[in-house]
Amino acid sequence: MIEVKSLYKSFEDKEVLKDINSVFENGKTNLIIGQSGSGKTVLMKCIVGLFRPTSGEVLYDGRDLVTMNKQEWKMLRREMGMIFQSAALFDSMTVLENVMFPLDMFSKDSYAERVKRAQFCLDRVNLLEAQKKFPDEISGGMQKRVAIARALAMEPEVLLFDEPTSALDPQMVGEVLEVMRKLAKEGLTMIIVTHEMAFARDVSTHVVYMANGVIVEEGTPADIFANPQREQTMEFLGRFMHEK
Repeated sequence: MIEVKSLYKSFEDKEVLKDINSVFENGKTNLIIGQSGSGKTVLMKCIVGLFRPTSGEVLYDGRDLVTMNKQEWKMLRREMGMIFQSAALFDSMTVLENVMFPLDMFSKDSYAERVKRAQFCLDRVNLLEAQKKFPDEISGGMQKRVAIARALAMEPEVLLFDEPTSALDPQMVGEVLEVMRKLAKEGLTMIIVTHEMAFARDVSTHVVYMANGVIVEEGTPADIFANPQREQTMEFLGRFMHEK
């Protein structure tokens, strides 16, 4: 379980996160939604340890990420898989080599075992046939799926996604979301920053709506999408609610 308590984050004199409190339970698909500039990505980077909060706690099963030393953070980081807005693949490596990268860095398995694990992860995202290709030889949607496979390679306890479908055309978006739906059905703990409202409504188990650096409302998809309590939430979801 990941618990965020009284979290604040400022950059110089600008306060970006203000008193964030939330719980992301094991085995759940947790969505963070909100307009651009609401603080979603900053919160995500605080949760994964890329940003140090100004104050507050980020607890992983009671272990406070904020107070960890470098070695403790490195050990905790192995329990997480992170997929950024850009796929962040190595252009000079094949698809298979990209997925093997964290295994080559951290695993004590033999080379053959690392190859087998990487191929298994590629198969999970339906990309085993692309293992010998380079990133510039595959589509943007396929690159994101390779990034997911790489994040899965170390068997993380939680996967964190920052706008995984950004800059993709509708077909590619569908490919990426299908993989994420599969992972959700498998019960993998996920925290996802997204603008995909249909995915948030249909796949998530916990939704956090943020605006101006605060959590306005959170709850189940039914709570947020079918019965929002705050006018701000209603306005944000208005267009989607009208179209569904």
